[in-house]
Amino acid sequence: MTTANRHTDAIPWRQLREFAAVDLARSFVISWHSVGNSLVIDVDVLLEPEHPFYEKPRPAEKVCIRPASIEFPYCDALEADTVESSEVIEIIRNLGQGAIADLHVLDDGQYEIEGDFGTVRIEAERPIFRLKGH
Repeated sequence: MTTANRHTDAIPWRQLREFAAVDLARSFVISWHSVGNSLVIDVDVLLEPEHPFYEKPRPAEKVCIRPASIEFPYCDALEADTVESSEVIEIIRNLGQGAIADLHVLDDGQYEIEGDFGTVRIEAERPIFRLKGH
């Protein structure tokens, strides 16, 4: 994977229909795993009021946080700046939790997600966002 021109043509996550009315920059990665040939990221995600499953926060809560997953089907390659391995399964096993800072499309089928867990580059099909329990 190459990231030489990642910032010139990168498409921010807010422009992806999958993340409409979701604030990834205020969301948290819980875990990483693979299912078949897909990379699955379990997240606690912040839903904005425009989201169809948004619920008004309880008095003790400030925002609407819901458990969700981001699946990257047909994950062909994975790189992480915090893991010294070229094996996808080994990389997934060693990725940590943390707040998400950014996610963007570098090129067709190439994505980059950044956060407390480092920078992870993914070659896969378009992501699928799913709320758990819906």
